Amino acid sequence: MKNDFRARNHPAYWAFIVHRVSGVALALFLPLHFWALGQALHGEAGLESFLRWSDQPTVKLAEVALVLLLAAHLTGGLRLLALEFLAWRDWHKTLLALAAGITAAAGLAFLLNLT
Repeated sequence: MKNDFRARNHPAYWAFIVHRVSGVALALFLPLHFWALGQALHGEAGLESFLRWSDQPTVKLAEVALVLLLAAHLTGGLRLLALEFLAWRDWHKTLLALAAGITAAAGLAFLLNLT
């Protein structure tokens, strides 16, 4: 049987993929976040060292990516809730566009706040 990828090349499928990937990435981020918070419990020097490390440009770029992941996961989840609990309409692509727009706006706002 031949694989047909046309069924997977539509906006709703890509929204599904983004939602799943962002959820996994956020779950992988949590241990690092808890470790960073734990540094505050071990004293001011450990936390200060971590905060100095977090001032690097690469880490700032990762923070922007994290905000984009959070926004994508949040808006994707809200889109799914709307699909589940609201009446079926022809505005599903509009929901996708709205979710993508809010995600981009959140990332841009965070990026502009860094400068």
